[in-house]
Amino acid sequence: MLEKLRERLQAHRPQRLRLAMPEAAVLIPIVTRHEPTLLFTRRADHLDTHRGQVAFPGGKREEHDRDLLDTALRESEEEIALPRGQVELLGQLSEVVSLHGLKVTPYVGLIPPDLPLTPDPNELDAIFEVPLALFLDDCRSHTDVITVDGRPYYVPSYQAQGQVIWGLSAMMLVELLSEGFGCPVSLDRAPDGGPLRHRPPRRGPRQTSPTTHSRQD
Repeated sequence: MLEKLRERLQAHRPQRLRLAMPEAAVLIPIVTRHEPTLLFTRRADHLDTHRGQVAFPGGKREEHDRDLLDTALRESEEEIALPRGQVELLGQLSEVVSLHGLKVTPYVGLIPPDLPLTPDPNELDAIFEVPLALFLDDCRSHTDVITVDGRPYYVPSYQAQGQVIWGLSAMMLVELLSEGFGCPVSLDRAPDGGPLRHRPPRRGPRQTSPTTHSRQD
């Protein structure tokens, strides 16, 4: 399964957004257990923004970062003590725009099981894993309908390990599932079943090219 994922992601052509805005990057770590899992973090409750939210390790690009992959690996090392040498990069997903005005680039990588990972208490209060099968089986609790500039996006929301996985992280997961595993999920259409929860409409950032569109959490 993971070898097929590697092939599909290497052939994938991720979307790039023509937006002049601050950049960030995250790592989507797949733990290579017998039954693979995805690794998530929970933002600490004392933070001014994103408190209590589930996310992948990552953060804003800094001046000394060589590129956005370097950003994702550096932030992962700082946040969860993940050595970059333990990450086997599989590929990149499309850029997305966060609600707080960051253009975020996700990278997908494999990591070994049972690494001595530790959350940085200044930023996180938990690291946890969720079986990849939960997402492959599309075990969403509901779907958030987020309308940006009149266009609806159907964003799954999952519950696992007592946490809620939704918003920007869930949008990244949809592309991983669709492009990486060939799952019949999409942000552009409603799922066959399950409740829909409509979020307030939003305006997207202005872009320099009319041929691209943005995705927001």
